[in-house]
Order: sequence, then structure tokens, then C-alpha cells
Amino acid sequence: MGIFIKKMDFKTDISFRKKTLEKLLDKILFYEDEIIACLHKDFKKPKLEAFLTETNFITSELKTTITNLHKWAKPKRVLPAFLNFPSSDKIYSEPYGNVLIISPWNYPFQLAMSPLIAAVAAGNSVTLKPSELTPNTSDIISKIIRETFEVAHVVAILGDVQIAQVLLKKRWDYIFFTGSVTVGKIIAKIAAENLTPVTLELGGKCPCIIDESANLKLAAKRIVWGKMLNAGQTCVAPDYLLVDNKVKENLVSYLKIEIEKAFGSNPELSQDFARIISLDSWLRLTSLLENQKILHGGQTNRPNLYVAPTIVDEPSLDSKIMKEEIFGPLLPILSYKNNQEMSTIIKGFEKPLALYVFSTINKNINFIISNFSYGGGCINDTIVHLINNRLPFGGVGHSGIGAYHGKLSFDIFSHKKSIVHKANWLDLPLRYAPYKNKFKFLKKLVF
Repeated sequence: MGIFIKKMDFKTDISFRKKTLEKLLDKILFYEDEIIACLHKDFKKPKLEAFLTETNFITSELKTTITNLHKWAKPKRVLPAFLNFPSSDKIYSEPYGNVLIISPWNYPFQLAMSPLIAAVAAGNSVTLKPSELTPNTSDIISKIIRETFEVAHVVAILGDVQIAQVLLKKRWDYIFFTGSVTVGKIIAKIAAENLTPVTLELGGKCPCIIDESANLKLAAKRIVWGKMLNAGQTCVAPDYLLVDNKVKENLVSYLKIEIEKAFGSNPELSQDFARIISLDSWLRLTSLLENQKILHGGQTNRPNLYVAPTIVDEPSLDSKIMKEEIFGPLLPILSYKNNQEMSTIIKGFEKPLALYVFSTINKNINFIISNFSYGGGCINDTIVHLINNRLPFGGVGHSGIGAYHGKLSFDIFSHKKSIVHKANWLDLPLRYAPYKNKFKFLKKLVF
């Protein structure tokens, strides 16, 4: 399984990058229907979800990058230090070099192409390892890359975990990984051997808090949408609900209504509900339901890799469903009486990638924003913070290292090189030895 990655020797000027990205945009638009079909073949992703969260997300990102690339790449002037007078100071963005991107299966097109676009925009060469769990989507990604880029510039390498291991044995200038915390830790250790910089987009148990002031009907609608999108296989999906005990019963009633409105009385027949990605994932999810009190749903179908939208009532914090990220359409509901109880539960887990709160009381909202550390989130909605590419997307602690989207994507794949350009027409003598009689004057000058 010898894989040879050619050293970067292609043009890295801005015009070349822009033309290449324009070509990539044309290819994606040309193959858009095929991409959507591949996503459905892999795990029955609904057409609308595939468009909004995969192809349209990427074409929008490409258009933004192409429009702004010259501005982003231009050296940035900064105010010179007084003691360097006269000088001109700038920050230059230069590519790291050879970049490895390992992408996941849950949004297999979006989460492969998004970092790839940024890495190319920043002038890097890229080796992309898409997920083997979505073979149809990985094949169309590979096809698009072959038709867009020279092999020395961007290449997609298909294969399983063994291929990923081979790739990780090579030395890279930057590694970008999206996936589980467990694998993220392995990649961080490997990268540390060569002090290779990394971006790790991971996950965690994302809480969703509903206080007594929330608009329960609207909250239920938005929670069901955010949780059941992609059949719950979303790293920023609400992992569990924390509900004020005074409104829990009403919220559960609304959740049941919204699930049926979205997917009908039998969601297995709905064209708008995706399937679980693999048998291993299906087995893991069904095992989480063992010995749990189910308020709604709970049906499963192994041959169809189906798990119904399911509400689980008050699981123990020591239970399996609360010990790991769920990553599926199972929604545990925990109640709380006060902020102390709520805080104890949230802080019992590692810092999450996202947190959501439904409330109309500013005091409660500010308490949650101020007291918990998490990647990002929403007030009175779920997931939609990802839509704004001016907001950084990334985790903190176990939920990830680094953030991207929009200009930040360009920045993470760019080394920021600082340059002071001193003029020759004046050379202040203060810094040079001998220092006699200079200290008091210089101290007054600086302070």
C-alpha cells in the first residue's frame, strides 16, 4: 500500500488559486444531482437535506471564497512599534505546504470539500481521505477532484482505516481531522511527534436547555428539526434536553406532536428521514435503549438500518446513553429544579461542541453563556449558528481544537509571517551599546 505524495511544486499565486476554485465550482454544479443521489444511496439522506447541508453549503462557501480571496490573501499592514521607527510592518499569509484532510461520513460531501476549499485557497497541496462508510459519495468526490486538479495539487485517496494509518505515518505540514474524540486523540499524538499543527473538529454531548419561560411549541419544533436532521447523526445536534421540571410534561407533548408532523405516524416510511450509516452504528444505538423508559418511538429495523425518532425519559447519568455522544435519533430528557442542578449535570461532561438554550429571560440566558464553556450555539434555536460563515465553528477542550468557516478557514491553512521593513534614512542610536546615560531617557520614552 505504498502511497507517494509529491512535494508541492505547482503555482501558488492568487490568480491560479482563484481559477482552480472556479473550476471546482463548475464541476460541483455540473454533478450536483449525482452528488445528491450518491448521498441517498449511502444512507437515504433526503434530497432537501442533501441540498441545504451538503451541495448548497459548499457552493455558497466556494462563491464567498472566490469573491474574497484576493482581499484575504493580501498582506495586512499593521501599526509599527514606536521603537522601530521608521518602519513598515506587515503580516503575510503563506501556505503551510502539504496538507492532510481526513473527513467523516455524516456530512461526507460538505465536511470533505469545506476544508479542501480553504486549503487550496491558502495555496496548499492537499491529500484528502474521505470516509469509506459512504462509498458512493466518496467516489463522486474523487471523480470531481480528478477532473479539477492536477494530482500533485489535490488528490483523493479512497480506502479504509488502514489507508488512513498509512497516510498518518507520513510527515505533513498540517492535518485537518473531523470525527470522534477517540480518533482525534490518536491523530493529535501522531502529529505531536513532528510538531505538526492540527485542526480537530470533534464532538461531545451537546446540551439543550429549556427553561420555564420558553415558547414550548416553537422550541419543540426547532429541537425536533435540529435533533432529527440527518437522523441525529450531526456533531452539533442536541444530545440531551435539560428541561425545567415545571414545563417538562408540556414540552414532551409538543415534541411528540412535532415528530409526527415531520415524519408521520410511521417515520420508517417517510422520505424525509435518513438511515443509520452502518450496522455497527445501528447496534450501538439500539444497545443505548436497553433498560430505558421510552416516551415515544423506540422502533428499530435492522435490515433497513432504521432507528425511530425516540424520546427517552430521565436516564441515569451513569447509563450508557448518557456516557457517550449519542449520534443518532435518540433524545434523552432530564429535568432540573434550579441552576445548581442544571450546572452539575452539564459540568459532569467534557466541554461540548454546542449548547442551546430556549428562554425569554435575559438573566437565565446570560447565566448560561457566562458559566459554561462550549464551542458555539444558539438562543431559541438549534444548529443554525453554522449558517453564518462570519461566525467561527469549532470546539473547545475535548470537543476540538481550532475553528473555521469563511475567512477563518483561509486563516487556519495559512502561516502568518510577520515582517518589519526598516528604512535606512534614519537609525536611532538608543538601542545600541554603550548604554550609558540611555536608560532613564528610554524608560521615560517607553512608559
